[in-house]
Amino acid sequence: MSVLIVIPVLDEAHTVGRVVEAARVYGPVLVVDDGSQDGSGAVATAAGAEVLRHPRPLGKAQALFTGVAAARRRGVRRVVTLDGDGQHDPDAIPVLLAAAAAAERTIVVGNRLDGRGTLPPMRRNAIRIASFFAGWTCGRAVSDSQSGFRVYPLALFDEVRTRHGGFVFETEILLAATARGWRIEEVGVPALPRTVARSHFRPIRDGIAIGSFLAGRVLARWAGEARAVAGEVLGVFDPERMSARHAEMLEAASRYTDSPARWSAAVGAVALRRAGARVVSVCDGVRRRGTPAAALATLAAPLTLPLLLVQALTGERVPDVVTPLVEAVYGGGRAGRAAVRMDVDVADTVAEGHS
Repeated sequence: MSVLIVIPVLDEAHTVGRVVEAARVYGPVLVVDDGSQDGSGAVATAAGAEVLRHPRPLGKAQALFTGVAAARRRGVRRVVTLDGDGQHDPDAIPVLLAAAAAAERTIVVGNRLDGRGTLPPMRRNAIRIASFFAGWTCGRAVSDSQSGFRVYPLALFDEVRTRHGGFVFETEILLAATARGWRIEEVGVPALPRTVARSHFRPIRDGIAIGSFLAGRVLARWAGEARAVAGEVLGVFDPERMSARHAEMLEAASRYTDSPARWSAAVGAVALRRAGARVVSVCDGVRRRGTPAAALATLAAPLTLPLLLVQALTGERVPDVVTPLVEAVYGGGRAGRAAVRMDVDVADTVAEGHS
């Protein structure tokens, strides 16, 4: 067995049976019942899944870890995870597995923003904002950091440790994995309409938890950016660079020893040219690391986050003024395009910010 399909559930008896039946076409299914009270485990068993049950709710992250532990006992190489509430299309499993088979040391994520279908505006905007900051802080392009539809190589869990549970886990493991040299590949998957009224994701509580986690990483990333800029600026005082600069000044001025004014002008010209080159180099580094886009996104956060909370509370009862703002500041792959241009030095800066 090379693949195990793991579905964490909590009180999803109305949908888990259909999800299991569709997923079983592509591999064995393990449902981790996280203390459901509505008979979800029995429904999953009847649909053909193996079921492991937590005696009480421990959270989605712990349910996934229970599935990973079961996969280890079976000698599985990869784990496919998807939710049991019907928001993920099991027929997209082969696409994710094909991407996983073609890439080593890679987490494959089902990207709902680039697949067919439409997410509710509030959820889409929250994903945009969280994914922007997740991508900038880890230095890799990320479009849907909140998707639970993924393929994890089991070897990942031998290297990567996480400290947070709940819905923070899915963001944290991406950042922790990239810090260890793992890649993220996203594949467009359908965004299916929710078939049950209640979601286990609570915008206020879980949104604040994810936001707080990312805020800490953003602060660390800004600290790394400050160190990088300071290092580039202070590099002017490096002894080897100073020696080379002085030698170039003296060489340029050597032909004007008969005129103190022209000698001084030649030295000044070299100094100005090298200072200009240093400024250009610092600016290029800043742009390459996506810092201008991140600065705009960070400055806009005190406005966009309260508006997102209002959107979550009011739904469609008020005009949607959030989506245009989010698309302008956080959309269009701004952080992703900056991230894929990163070189080794920039990746080291990001790693320092995570340490």
